[in-house]
Amino acid sequence: MAQFQMTMMHGERGGEGVYRFEAADDLLRHSPITVLRAAMAYLDAHAGIGHIDYEVNAALKNSDKSVVTAMGSLVFHGEDHQPFICFISGL
Repeated sequence: MAQFQMTMMHGERGGEGVYRFEAADDLLRHSPITVLRAAMAYLDAHAGIGHIDYEVNAALKNSDKSVVTAMGSLVFHGEDHQPFICFISGL
């Protein structure tokens, strides 16, 4: 398992968070959506705020720098949509 970091900025809930998580060594070789799903699954399981749903507007991967950038909306409690942008990279 490899170590990754997700930096997320979003709406009204604290502005910015940095989350470290473990995933398969080859995670960044996969599509940007697969990378985002792995990061969001960790956040969902460990953030301590209950289930987090999300909508993705764009997800891009810079293979040269091994960084995934994604933006969309976090959906809290059904109707509370908060815009987000996040950056995911290996450590």
